[in-house]
Amino acid sequence: MKNITKKNITKKNMTRTAAILLAAMLTTGLCACGNGTTSVSKDSGQTVEQTGADTDPGETEEVDKPAAAGVAVSPAAAETADDSTAEKENNISGSTPSEKTDGDSSSAGTPPEGSTGGTPPEKPDGNGGSGGTPPEGGTPPGGSTPPEGGIGGTPPEKPDGNGGPGGTPLKAAPLLEAAPPLKAVPEEPPPEKPDGNGGPGGAPGRAPGGSSTDINYSGAVEISSADTQSGQIYDSSASDENALLISTSDDVTITDPTVTKTGDSDGGDSCNFYGLNAAVLVKDGAQTTITGGTITSDADGANGVFSYGGNGGRNGAEGDGTSVTIRDTTITTTGSGSGGIMTTGGGTTYAYNLDVTTSGQSSAAIRTDRGGGTVVVDGGTYTSNGLGSPAIYSTADITVSNAALTSNLSEGVCIEGLNSITLNNCELAADNTKCNGNATFLDSIMIYQSMSGDADSGTSHFTMTGGSLTSKSGHVFHVTNTNAVITLEGVDILNEDTENILLSVCADGWSGGSNVAALKAAAQKLDGAVKVGSDSSLTLELTDGSTFEGYIDGNITNAKGGTVSTEAGEVSVTLDDSSTWTLTGDSYVTEFNGNAANVISNGYTLYVNGTALTEAQ
Repeated sequence: MKNITKKNITKKNMTRTAAILLAAMLTTGLCACGNGTTSVSKDSGQTVEQTGADTDPGETEEVDKPAAAGVAVSPAAAETADDSTAEKENNISGSTPSEKTDGDSSSAGTPPEGSTGGTPPEKPDGNGGSGGTPPEGGTPPGGSTPPEGGIGGTPPEKPDGNGGPGGTPLKAAPLLEAAPPLKAVPEEPPPEKPDGNGGPGGAPGRAPGGSSTDINYSGAVEISSADTQSGQIYDSSASDENALLISTSDDVTITDPTVTKTGDSDGGDSCNFYGLNAAVLVKDGAQTTITGGTITSDADGANGVFSYGGNGGRNGAEGDGTSVTIRDTTITTTGSGSGGIMTTGGGTTYAYNLDVTTSGQSSAAIRTDRGGGTVVVDGGTYTSNGLGSPAIYSTADITVSNAALTSNLSEGVCIEGLNSITLNNCELAADNTKCNGNATFLDSIMIYQSMSGDADSGTSHFTMTGGSLTSKSGHVFHVTNTNAVITLEGVDILNEDTENILLSVCADGWSGGSNVAALKAAAQKLDGAVKVGSDSSLTLELTDGSTFEGYIDGNITNAKGGTVSTEAGEVSVTLDDSSTWTLTGDSYVTEFNGNAANVISNGYTLYVNGTALTEAQ
C-alpha cells in the first residue's frame, strides 16, 4: 500500500505540475494576443473576428469592429473585400492612410496607448484617425498592402471553399456601418504669371515694368468721385504726370475739354501697360464719358486717352469695369509710344466719330497692350504716320465699323496672338515701306506672335466685311509664328505692289510658334500669289461665288533679299460649286476638294501631291 500510495502521490504531483505548466503557456499565449488578432473571411468581405484575453479559447466572438492599426490583412481578404461594392461607393474615410506630422504615412507600428479593444481617438477635424473604420476593400489605416499571407499566413481552405480551423465555416458578421464621407479639398489652379502664361508648377513672375501698384500716379487734375465737368482746361508739363487722372468707381462726364500734355517719360512699360504719363487716364472702375473737345499730346510715352482695366496685365483676366465712352473728339499725339486711344488690363473703350492722328514710333491710332480688353469703334478717321505704328494694333478684341483707317509707314493693322480685329464697311489703306524690329517682310495686315508675353498664344482672327482694302507696298496679308483665321466677304481689295502677293504664310523674325493660316472667302474676289513656306500650312476655302485669280507655291524671298523657302508646305484648297480658281502660274497643293472643272488652267498646271489635276479646263 505504501508503494502504491507513494506512486499515486507522485502521479498527482506530476499532474499538478503539468497543469501549472499548461496554465503558464496559456497565459503567455493570451498575453501575446492582447491587442487582438483580426482575420477577414475569404467568403465574406464583411466578416471581422477578434480573439482576446477576455474570450474563451476555442470560442469565436464576432465583432462589428475594424482592424486595429498595425494589423495586416491577407491579400485573399483584401480581394474579397473589393467584391463588396454596395458599401464601397459611400465609404471614403480610411481609404487613404493618415499622414504623420513629418508628412510620411503613419506606420503599421504599435497602436497608441489606450487603443486596445477600444474606439480609436478622433482627429481634431472630427474624422477618425489612424485605426478608424476603413472602407470595404480599402487599405487599412496605418499601412500599405500587407505581405503575402499576412500575419501567421493564410489558413488552409477546405475542399468546399469555406475556410476556418477544423473546417467549420466562418460566420458572417453584420455589415460595417459606412463612415461619413470626407470633404473634398478643392485643388488650387497653378499660379498664373502676370503675363498670362501660366504653367503647372510655374512660379509666378512679374510683368516687365512692374505692376500698377508700384506706380505713384499723379494728375494735374484728379477726379476721385462722381463728377461732371464742361469746358475745362487740363494741362500737364511734368514727366510721369497725367493731365487728367480719373480714378474712381463712379460715373464721370467730361464735355468739351481742352487737354494738353507735354513732358516726356522714360517709364517704358508703366506707360504702355498702366497709363503713366497719358494725357487722360481712366482707371479703378470709372465709367467715363468724354464728348467733344481736343486732346493733344506732345511727349514720349504719352498716350491720348488711356483705359486701364486693372487686371495687372494678366491676359484674359477680367478687368475692374473701367470703361471710356468718347465721341466727336480730336486726338493728336506726336511722341513715341503715344497711341491715340489706348486700352489695356481688361479695360473697355467705345469710340464714336473721332479724328485721331499719331506721328511717333510705336504709336498706333487704335492701340492696345498687355492685359487686353475690348474696343468698339464706329465712324471717324484714324491715321498713323510713325514706324511700327499701324492704324490698329491688337492685343485685345477690337471691332471697327464705318471708319477710315490709314497707315503711312507701317502695316495697316497688326494682330498679336490670341486676339482679333473685325472691320465692317471700313476703308483701310496701308503703305508699309520700312521694316520694324524683327520683321523681314513688308505687309498691310500682319498676324503674328512675338512671344513677349504681351499676348497669349492661340488662334488670331481677322474678319473684314464690305469696305475696301488698299495695299500700297508689300504683301496684303502676312501670317507668321501663330495660327490665324482670315475671313473676307465682299471686300474690295486693291494690291498696288508690283509683286502682287496676296498672302504669305511663312517664317519671319520670331520663333516658338507655328505658321498656320486659314483664308475663308465668301462672295469675294481674290487676286495675286499665295506663298506658303515649306514649314507652314494653309487652308483656302472659296464659297458663295468667290473667284481667285492667282497661283500657290513655296518660293519666298523676304523684303531684305533673304530666301525663306523654295517649296510649298501643306496646302488644302476647297471650292464650292459656285466658285472658281483661275491659275496665273503653276500651283502646288496637297489636297483639293471640289469640281476640277471649276479650276481654269489658263495654260498652267495645278499639282495635287505632285500629280497634275488633268480635268482642269
